[in-house]
Amino acid sequence: MAPLRLRIDGRTFRDTKNREVTLRGINVAGDAKYPTSPDLPSHIPHDFFKADDISFVDRPFSLEEAHVHLARLKRWGYNAIRYVFTWEAIEHAGPGKYDEEWVQHTIEILRLAKDYGFYIWIDPHQDVWSRFTGGSGAPMWTLYAMGLNPRTFAPCEAAFVHNTYAEPEDYPKMIWSTNYTRMACQVTFTLFFAGKDFAPKAIIDGKNIQDYLQDHFVGACGHLAQRIHEAGDIENDVVIGWESMNEPNRGLVGWPDLSTIPSEQKLQKGTSPTAWQAMLTGSGRSCEIDTWDFGGLGPYKSGTQLVDPKGETAWLPSDWDDTKYGWKRDPGWKLGECLWAQHGIWDPQTDTLLKKEYFARHPENHKKIDYEYFTNNYFMDYYRRHQKAITSIHSDAIMFCQPPVLEIPPSLKGTKDDDPNMVYSPHYYDGVTLMTKKWNRYWNVDVFGLLRGRYMSPAFAIKVGETAIRNCFRDQLSAIRKEGCDYMGNHPCIFTEIGIPYDMDDKYAYKTGDYTSQSLAMDANHFALEGSGVNGYGLWVYMSQNNHQWGDLWNGEDLSIFSLDDVPLPLHPSKDLAPNQSAITSTTSVDKKSPTFSQSRSAAGSPVSPSNLRDTLSTPSISSKQSTTPAHLSSNPGFRAAEAYVRPCPIATVGNVTSYGFDLRNATFSLTLTSDAPATQEAPTETFLPEFHFPRENVEVEVSGGKWTISVDDADGGMIQRVRWWHGEGDQSLFIKGVKRRQGVSIGKEEEEGYLDQCQQNSRCVVM
Repeated sequence: MAPLRLRIDGRTFRDTKNREVTLRGINVAGDAKYPTSPDLPSHIPHDFFKADDISFVDRPFSLEEAHVHLARLKRWGYNAIRYVFTWEAIEHAGPGKYDEEWVQHTIEILRLAKDYGFYIWIDPHQDVWSRFTGGSGAPMWTLYAMGLNPRTFAPCEAAFVHNTYAEPEDYPKMIWSTNYTRMACQVTFTLFFAGKDFAPKAIIDGKNIQDYLQDHFVGACGHLAQRIHEAGDIENDVVIGWESMNEPNRGLVGWPDLSTIPSEQKLQKGTSPTAWQAMLTGSGRSCEIDTWDFGGLGPYKSGTQLVDPKGETAWLPSDWDDTKYGWKRDPGWKLGECLWAQHGIWDPQTDTLLKKEYFARHPENHKKIDYEYFTNNYFMDYYRRHQKAITSIHSDAIMFCQPPVLEIPPSLKGTKDDDPNMVYSPHYYDGVTLMTKKWNRYWNVDVFGLLRGRYMSPAFAIKVGETAIRNCFRDQLSAIRKEGCDYMGNHPCIFTEIGIPYDMDDKYAYKTGDYTSQSLAMDANHFALEGSGVNGYGLWVYMSQNNHQWGDLWNGEDLSIFSLDDVPLPLHPSKDLAPNQSAITSTTSVDKKSPTFSQSRSAAGSPVSPSNLRDTLSTPSISSKQSTTPAHLSSNPGFRAAEAYVRPCPIATVGNVTSYGFDLRNATFSLTLTSDAPATQEAPTETFLPEFHFPRENVEVEVSGGKWTISVDDADGGMIQRVRWWHGEGDQSLFIKGVKRRQGVSIGKEEEEGYLDQCQQNSRCVVM
């Protein structure tokens, strides 16, 4: 049996040559959240509720355009993809009805990705349950199965849905994320994870709604895994594993008091109902609800607002055709009535809350339920089912376990669930920047430290100054990684989501081409990743249709590193070189006692010259799609802070990486490692070295010993520049100095000045 292309060894990934692999990943793609036919970005209301006869074929992009996107990502140094798909994409037509055309399209995209050498893990993605509850994920029929009526969510404020918002362009930023604590999501996640305990009357097709939903969700994932397995040439070769459900949520499980906002609910924006108020408005009653806004120091109460559904209810009417999808609902579960009222939580005759602590304790063992209990019991019950379904088909699948966001991981260390083929897969976003859509370089907050009670007062969690902010990000990620080891055992840690909003400062960058704020924020996040000791990441997100007007075309988010209205970062024109042509080689020997410093020498000319400068800087997008963004938001394109995310990174390391990092301001990269054996001729340590920062004719390399070479080749499926280093055993170090460039520059004068500086540093270059 051939060795696995990627395997787990303790807390590291290893390739077939036993080198440590660092996964520099990207989420592909945001487009996968909504269908292609009809094409329904979240700001389009037409045909929104015609959700059975749709198609996600050509998501994340068409086969014709796939090479463009995959080649671009490879040139930017990515070696891994978190492949985003939704339950709705495969099972939208009804329970058990799979879209085989979409499945085949997915297989063909994965097959193309294989040619570029990507490591791919599959992400069954959801945000606040589904498109019809304001996010993405589950098919609409799942809401009907739960007795909910998505067409009436808006007047009840059961969910804030962009597609049904009266003025889509005014949809409040990040309001979608508050849907987790609104009525629709509180119902869906409670039933999905804990319906058997808290909704025993919810029986459909002879089983509790919990089992019904989980059977179909896990079954859909298993169906795709089976088709990938049957394809014969992509399992393990490109698809290395599967992630569990994206960002699971407990719903109402463990809610201590339905009449109050729990102390652990940190996110409040817009109307912020208690669970009891959400039940009332969901049943057509009017309520005066507190409103909140998000400021520099977090959420603050801004007033109150009357929410009056005028008798509209978020539950299906009693005369709804319950035969449409072929299921049979138990007579004890009545349509037209609130499910929670049917379980005696409140009395709809008097609108009285009867059991405010209904979800606070387990109904059988009466144990108090907190988020940690939820994760170790309800989440893990689902995870085991998901894991079993995948590994029964893909036996070598690496399982990326993603517990609830920023909650304490499950206690798996030393138990039967301490699977050696598991990865801890947390998420992290700088909440202050994400919610305010501003980069504050003066202060930020240690959110994770606050959540873990490490400060006597929130004031002590404030970090002042850019250096302190960057270190705070790094320390938070490091603490999250360590917490995973403490609770889950010795496993790799991959942050499968991390990213920044690009539409900062009221889209200032789109009007001026100045991406300084974005560059600083992106660099701070990568500094944190590189310094935290994690094994890699999946940056959120690549979106092939992003534009300056609508961003990622989903809920007002704008986190894509690519946009139709910006220009790809100019790179060395390596396409004009044959593989390995003009390689730069060190003058050192493999003898550790030999001189350790060597400067690159090359007869090759500068990759950019005065004659091709303008063409290089105005390289058009190579996507066939055209943007319709208004001129005032697209007339000053920039590089979209690409200098901060197109950065060097270890590809394959002989031994173990002990540290690595890129100093963007000084254009320097450092790597330290320790190895029990010297690198061999066939298996050196390899590092991605972007040509933008490290043009081959202007690079200085310092090593602790050994020999090295810099070349551009397609050794693993993409023309990228890399450093190959043959070093000895023991502790080793590599230091590379490139060309300083200004951060966040717009296209035009600033970059021309940067080119002039480069020419003046290079004695071989003369500017007339």
